[in-house]
Amino acid sequence: MLTPYKQKTVMITGAGGAVGRVVAQYFATQGARLVLVDRSKEALAALMEEYKVPKARFMLASADLGQPNEMDKVMRAVERRFKTVDLLTHIAGGFAMGDPVHTAPLDVFTQMMYINAQVTYVTCGRVARHMVEKGVKGAIVAVLAKAGQHGARKMGAYTASKAAAERIIQSMALELSEHNIRVNGIMPSTIDTPANRRDMPNADFSKWVTPQQIADIVAFLGSDAASAITGDSLEVYNKVL
Repeated sequence: MLTPYKQKTVMITGAGGAVGRVVAQYFATQGARLVLVDRSKEALAALMEEYKVPKARFMLASADLGQPNEMDKVMRAVERRFKTVDLLTHIAGGFAMGDPVHTAPLDVFTQMMYINAQVTYVTCGRVARHMVEKGVKGAIVAVLAKAGQHGARKMGAYTASKAAAERIIQSMALELSEHNIRVNGIMPSTIDTPANRRDMPNADFSKWVTPQQIADIVAFLGSDAASAITGDSLEVYNKVL
């Protein structure tokens, strides 16, 4: 029995991270061709060694995704290897606390806007251009953050950057609908990763969103089962919190 992703090409950014690794594993088991993108070549190599994905079914790309010229190089390499991308799962991003806005230096704001907004703008935009030019009826799914819905103490830069990323995704959904390209976001609360457990050791981990849950939702949004969904930002969190 064929899976929805058999012989499909799935690009995953932030593939070497805690969430990206789980998402990559999921799509590997579905028989997809994988384009795994991360700034760390070592993390990508370790991922492929761990899951034993046949070399014919994956390619690795290390790039600064906020730079258009680097993203263009990645897309040219993808086109040479796999011709087209059917699904982009954009996970790459970052988090940083800071000082209150009225006392904060500009560096945290600049960093967050780059990592979460500019990287989303460039990466999703370049993949969308590829899909339009190649006539791909594809899907783009970006992992955003529930925190982008409202402000928070000492998190003005982070929440602003995630709100900006959501507006980018919503705008792209409107721009690409005529090309049969669907664009959606996922807005999780705290994700159960080793780093978050270290930073919040007294939290109730059972109420956090797991990377596997994110993988399942990405797979749904990228499939034909979600063909009527675009421009949405799905909240993924325990609503009893």
